[in-house]
Amino acid sequence: METKLNRRKFVNATSIAGASLAFGLPNISFASGVTTEKPAILGGAKAHNGLFPSWPIIDKTEEKALNDVLQGKRWCRLGSTKVNSFEEEYKRLNGVKHCLATSSGTNALYTIFGALDIGPGDEVILPVYTFIATYNVVVLNYALPIFVDTDIESFQIDANKIESAITKQTKVIMPVHIGGSPANLDKILSIGLKSNIPIIEDACQAHLAEWRGKKVGNYGLAGAFSFQASKNLNSGEGGAIFTNDDTFAQTCDCFHNQGRGGKVTSFTPGSTGTRATNVRLSEFQGSMLLAQMTRIVDQANLRTENANYLTKMMQEIPGITPAKLYEGTTRSSYHLYMFRYDKAQFSGLSRDKFLEALAKEGVPCSKGYGMTNKDAYVTGLAKNKHYLNIYGAKTMNQWLERNQCPQNDILTQEQSVWFYQNMLLGSKTDMEQIVEAIRKIQKYAAEISKA
Repeated sequence: METKLNRRKFVNATSIAGASLAFGLPNISFASGVTTEKPAILGGAKAHNGLFPSWPIIDKTEEKALNDVLQGKRWCRLGSTKVNSFEEEYKRLNGVKHCLATSSGTNALYTIFGALDIGPGDEVILPVYTFIATYNVVVLNYALPIFVDTDIESFQIDANKIESAITKQTKVIMPVHIGGSPANLDKILSIGLKSNIPIIEDACQAHLAEWRGKKVGNYGLAGAFSFQASKNLNSGEGGAIFTNDDTFAQTCDCFHNQGRGGKVTSFTPGSTGTRATNVRLSEFQGSMLLAQMTRIVDQANLRTENANYLTKMMQEIPGITPAKLYEGTTRSSYHLYMFRYDKAQFSGLSRDKFLEALAKEGVPCSKGYGMTNKDAYVTGLAKNKHYLNIYGAKTMNQWLERNQCPQNDILTQEQSVWFYQNMLLGSKTDMEQIVEAIRKIQKYAAEISKA
């Protein structure tokens, strides 16, 4: 038995003990993983007070940013200063040649697909474990979405199953960096190179994430980012496209502004593409993003530090397995902290009951995405009149059969659990109390099952 605490353990132990006395927190020992307190769902005290940092984080910087645009009376991006400045700052931060701001992450992807002239008869490969927007942009172009099963250990697309999904109709491979952690880019890029199919990175959740020391969004033909309210960089709504291809950047620029390009104020169409729309970002959003960017690096560093600390503790709990990061990952942005739950190590306690108990402890959580390929919203595509006209009933029925993803079924129905990015902006004590909540639930799991 260890007879002496090192300085760090001593400081943590004494600070936590003091907090327990002052605020009535459970009597706990994180070093040993021992708790003497019942879980909150059984009438005990909460492990955490539930007060994680709110999101977004704002101060006078944002107030001034909005007021500057308001008083300047130049609110549209045409002839803009704020959106242009944001694009310059963000591309510099990420080491990419071109950054084009759009009105949402969905519209960043939609613009990329428009620039690629994706349409009826084309197929797009995408992960089944993703937000529905990834699917929607494919369907908006009347292309056929082809789901690939999940690598259950990482929550990412299983790169080893991509090649078998490719057909002569495949026009795009679109991995998603789920939760802000990079997909297996080495494997995916090699498949794209071998098959001569462009790789489009859905990096909407992955601000400042890195693969082999370079920011994601730099690897494929293009990458898409989102600035929706929950994202690590936030302007309520908004998005951006990254590309290092000059010609593709021009085509995207024209597509996103009615065929004219973002810096063009005349009514003369641009010189690239034959389709376009308006998905411009506003000056208010551009200015807000510049303000939010003043904290983005420090926030990313804090999330990484807390996530690493949390992972170290979580790995010591039987039945809790943090999502694997691939060997090439040099940074996850931790938009989500994802882990797998094994009820066998919790006396058979169902995941739903585990989540309920965790929430009672003051720890917000979610089971995450579901079986997208089996959702009625998606399977209904097989009977969509436009798709039946384009592909025929036989092809659409075959499409349903192609989209079976058994590993994703297991992950989504039994195992997956999320924490949110704002929780990782808390303190080390917050991380320790999350772990203590799980330990309490595990110790009393059999009793909770009967409650």
